[in-house]
Amino acid sequence: MPTFRYQAISETGAASKGEIEAESAEAASAALASRGFIPVQVRETRGRSLTLQPPALSNFFSPVKTTELILFTKQFKTLIRSGVPMLTILQVLEEQTESKRLQAILATVHQSIRDGANLYDAFRRHPQVFSPLYCSMLKAGESAGALPEILDRLVYVLEHEHKVKSDIKSAMTYPIIVVSFLTVAFFVLLIGVIPRFVTIFQNAKLTLPLPTQICLLLYKIIVQYWFVVAAVLIAAGVALYFYVRTEQGRFVRDTLLLRLPLLGTLFQKAAISRFAGIFSILQSSGVDILDAMDILSGTIGNEAISRQLRDMKDHLKEGRGISAPLRQAKYFTPMVVNMVAVGEESGNLDVLLRDVATHYDTEVEYTTKKLSDAIAPVLTICLAVVVGFFALAIFLPMWDLTLLANK
Repeated sequence: MPTFRYQAISETGAASKGEIEAESAEAASAALASRGFIPVQVRETRGRSLTLQPPALSNFFSPVKTTELILFTKQFKTLIRSGVPMLTILQVLEEQTESKRLQAILATVHQSIRDGANLYDAFRRHPQVFSPLYCSMLKAGESAGALPEILDRLVYVLEHEHKVKSDIKSAMTYPIIVVSFLTVAFFVLLIGVIPRFVTIFQNAKLTLPLPTQICLLLYKIIVQYWFVVAAVLIAAGVALYFYVRTEQGRFVRDTLLLRLPLLGTLFQKAAISRFAGIFSILQSSGVDILDAMDILSGTIGNEAISRQLRDMKDHLKEGRGISAPLRQAKYFTPMVVNMVAVGEESGNLDVLLRDVATHYDTEVEYTTKKLSDAIAPVLTICLAVVVGFFALAIFLPMWDLTLLANK
């Protein structure tokens, strides 16, 4: 029977190496696992080896859903609370998760911890899945020895964020569908219907009214210069895409979004709810106020508000309270400022911030419903404008053609 030289990690995290007899490298790995070891490398003494391989590159292109991250965090909390060793926890979660990308990332996290990294350092190497908030909360939990409690709060934050985003997405689904169909109908009428009527009108030598002339001009531009239009649209789209990836581009975009009727109010209230909820948890978890500002500015989801939070950090370094610079910020309501001021005075900032978050959660739900109610008449008006425009473009010259035929 062949002999294999192995390197492995015990359940306590200690490195171990030696030799084992088995029929194959796979059988040797299975034997080590049955003894409570995690095989790192298994190599036959004559040269055959089995080394743990990195995950396929294609696994990294499947995104990790928020629901999968929530489930992972809940399982992570349960296993830690049960006293299972960290390396075993990560191995179990890696095997149980259905997300290929999360599975690959957990394998990397597992390896990092085996190499001596702490949870914060191992998780923060994957910012595309684990946000700065997530990693900072892990760091606070490790430092305070209260990781299960911190993970409980993380689950709350993740579920809350998922709910708010789902509500906003639901409110926007109907108008996006209607606008999409309206756009398709516009181009179908413009390209497929209007030109046939225009040919009839021109053969009758009618003077085309302004709506018909506009339709004819748009038709010629789309048909004769479609490549120019496509090139301009693609170039503008690419330029806009790269611009909004810059800090200034995100700032301009988010500032404009906050100024939109109804939508701006919704985005502002959602950002305030996120600010108050996350800040409350960071305060109750013992995260330093300056670190909390860094985390908030990176997770608030709006560059215009993030810039104000970064400006507030400079005032906090001077030893000032948070309520004074918050009062000078543009997007925070008097209610938020007053509640923060009272919280600072009473020493119950985390409790009052939680109340603010609850209040603005309700405000977001109300504004979302109000937005849904307001969108229907707006879309009706838009539909009437499009239909009326094409009706004028067709029926005005048709009326002139009827009058000409009766003469």
